[in-house]
This record gives sequence, structure tokens and C-alpha cells, in this order.
Amino acid sequence: MANATDQVAAHYARSDIAETILQAMRAAGKDIERLTPDDLAEFDHFHGRRLEATEELARLLAPQAETHVLDVGCGIGGPARYLAYHYRCRVTGLDLTPEFIAAAEFLTARTGLTDRVSFRQGNATAMPFADASFDALWTQNAVMNIADRPRLYAEMARVLKPGGRLAMQDVAQGPAGPPLFPVPWARDPSISFLHTPQETRAMLEAAGFRVLVWLDNSAAAIAQAAAERAKAGGAPVASSPGLQLIAGEDFPERARNTARSLREGRTLLINGLLERV
Repeated sequence: MANATDQVAAHYARSDIAETILQAMRAAGKDIERLTPDDLAEFDHFHGRRLEATEELARLLAPQAETHVLDVGCGIGGPARYLAYHYRCRVTGLDLTPEFIAAAEFLTARTGLTDRVSFRQGNATAMPFADASFDALWTQNAVMNIADRPRLYAEMARVLKPGGRLAMQDVAQGPAGPPLFPVPWARDPSISFLHTPQETRAMLEAAGFRVLVWLDNSAAAIAQAAAERAKAGGAPVASSPGLQLIAGEDFPERARNTARSLREGRTLLINGLLERV
């Protein structure tokens, strides 16, 4: 039987991600030889509230041109490219899924950002980096698949320089019971490891982080989903069609379960900015 790490990698694996996106770009009339991160935004922000969430979290972190950011659970590299493109910083992305890393590298080359953005395949609980390698850390909707959360946060603290900052967005366990499966990060509970905001904050502090900002963005996520439904004339909105291309045919159901779980208080969407002490 596959272990949880293998199950997580298999959950996200899809070999044709980059070509699928390029075909969609061609269909939309984009010049695929001169793509920008903004052209790809519909497809490569694979997390709650999508590009808007990335923009808000980036303003919270506010990296400088000399900042080297590690994106933990980088997926196909959307936020990494966004940060490098709009803030001129250097970004390294780390992800467990080889297919995500291959797509991230391909799309980054298409956007001309390989001088500032690179990627490594690896396990976030045993990062392939030396101590104090990074000025800042970034993670969005990635840690829900990691069972050993204390080890993850210890690794984050290890690779971050003292005084460095961590910007995070996390799906947390709400008070109304478990989420409704399937959801984007798991089709069943076997690879879903949620913690309450209080538990998450305590584990981060135990690992050596000091909380600077701690926000519950659940209401904003619910309001955004409601606005999208209203724009569609009241019809159910599964999610961005670009994300469905990447995630598979069952993604609309998984997206609807995500929205319902938020509305019912089964999950919460948390943003934080923390400092490595």
C-alpha cells in the first residue's frame, strides 16, 4: 500500500499540464511565445481566492528586489512567477509532485523568468536546502496534505534566516466538523490533515516563529464565491475553468464542496505573517 506521501503525489499528478495550458492560451488568442505571469493567472494560482489571494499575501510580505523567497508547495509556479515579476525578487519553488515541477519550469521559461525563478522537487518535511538559506518563506494552500506539521514548521524555521518572514495562507479546520469530500487537496480523508487556527499558530510558535499578522479570511472567500455566483446569474459556479483544466473533470464538485465547507464553518481560510525569531 502506498504511503501518504506517495498518495499525495499521485493525487496531483498529471503529465500534460503545461501543454494543456498552452492550448488554452492559444485558444484565447495569447501569444504563447511572449507570455507573462498575468496571462497565466487564470491557470496557475491553485488555491483559495486564486490571484486575489496571491496579491493580498504579496502585499503582506512585501519582498524587496534582494529578497530570496522559498515557495513551499509551489505547484506549477504561479505565485513564484507573480512575486518575481511584480516585486523583482528571486524565488525558489519546492514541490513534492514531479509533474508540477516540470510544468513550473516549462511555463517559467515561456515567461522569460528563469533568471529569477527556479524549482526543486522535494519533500517539505526534509527540505534539500542548507540552514538559513532564504530571506523569506511563502506557502499557500499546501500544508493540508502534510501529516507531520511540527516537522514541517521546524524545517521552515531551519531554512529561514533569523529575522526572516513567513507569509502563509492555510485551510484550517473549522468548528462544524470535517470538510465535505472530495475537495481540491484530497478526494477522501486519507491525505487531508487539517488543524484549527489555534493549533496551527501554537505549532508555528513552538517551531520558532513570532506572529506579526493573523487574519481569518473565510468571510472574504465566501463573499467572493457569492459574487461569482451572482455574476453567473445565480447559477452554481464550480471554479475557474482554467483550474478545471489542470485538476481534472471532477474539479467542479471538489470546488463546490470547498465553498460549502467554508459556508458551513467546516473549514476556515487563514492568512498569517510571521517572523523567525
